[in-house]
Amino acid sequence: MEAIRLESIKLVHVRIPLCEPFTISNGVVGEKDAILVEIKAAGLTGLGEASPMAGSFYSHHTPDSTWRALTERLVPRMNEARELDLGGEWFAGVVDDPYATCGIDCALWDLAAKRRGVPLWSLLGGRGDRRIESGLAVGIVPTVDELLERIDHYLRMDGYRRVKIKVQPGWDLEPLEAIRIRFGRIPLMVDANCAYTREHLAHLASFDRFGLLMIEQPLARDDLEGHAELSACCRTPICLDEGAESPSAVAQAIRLRAARIINIKLQRLGGFAAALRVHQLAGESRLGCWMGTMPELAIGAYAAIHFATLDHITHPTDVEASRRWFVADVTDPPVGCHNGLLGVPSGSGLGVRLNPEIVRQYKVREWAGDLTCKLACTPPNIER
Repeated sequence: MEAIRLESIKLVHVRIPLCEPFTISNGVVGEKDAILVEIKAAGLTGLGEASPMAGSFYSHHTPDSTWRALTERLVPRMNEARELDLGGEWFAGVVDDPYATCGIDCALWDLAAKRRGVPLWSLLGGRGDRRIESGLAVGIVPTVDELLERIDHYLRMDGYRRVKIKVQPGWDLEPLEAIRIRFGRIPLMVDANCAYTREHLAHLASFDRFGLLMIEQPLARDDLEGHAELSACCRTPICLDEGAESPSAVAQAIRLRAARIINIKLQRLGGFAAALRVHQLAGESRLGCWMGTMPELAIGAYAAIHFATLDHITHPTDVEASRRWFVADVTDPPVGCHNGLLGVPSGSGLGVRLNPEIVRQYKVREWAGDLTCKLACTPPNIER
């Protein structure tokens, strides 16, 4: 297919209040910052989202640093490259900010799928008939009773297919015991966000008695050897999140037998091409996969939903209904969850459009510029 000439790009930084504060072992946030990306070409608009959390909540990248990476380095590089590809080769080594590259990358894939007149899942190699299950994620809350009330409320509201709770030293055994008493054998997992150390290995192995789906990222991001040691001494599968930061990191984790499940986050990996490589590695090694979120607003969430149609996505995704987290969301329609299932849009590309009133209401700043480059709309040659 002939390359498509790009015309312009617009970035809009929005900040939307959360319905409730989100607390993990690393901190707490009450608002969601995201940078929306719009790339125009030949009467079409590709949409993307660069979605770092505020402060040092999840990584050292922030909305401000990602904004600078986009406006000062990535957009100029797009025009210097002249022709862009969906494999992400053109931005290799340009900027160390996966959130920024993910925002551009998603918009280009959306544009390429619209150019072909197919849903994004089709361009990615997914299946339109897959049922995308959603899982409930609940942060750290003041009391066990409040935790149980929130779980009950959201299960009744949207019928989520599993429950994930955030844990840290001192907040793990008591809530897990209470959940098992209240909700029985409901599919259950925990996420530590690197809160434990190797001194806690025996304690973490004691989680086996709760029959968990997985323990997500219990140790430090770069402690793959520690995760391998933990994997060898407990029956519960270990899942990597922060530690699955690149295809090379996942390949090393596979060699060390550090995990049996991988959380694929498009934002953390910097876009679809790297996520497809991780998906391929996991499939070849018979590891489980699922789609994680920051959580993103609806553009990022729908991108993850399309990716979740791929064959090796074996566990319910962390993508939840928009109303679970945000007082408003930026697409029409927002993300919906019914009986624990997420709808996959059937239109071309992402299959949704921005809600201009919501974007205008929560806009922090805007930047726009012309583009003089082309996009080759052929997806990378990655086995899917």
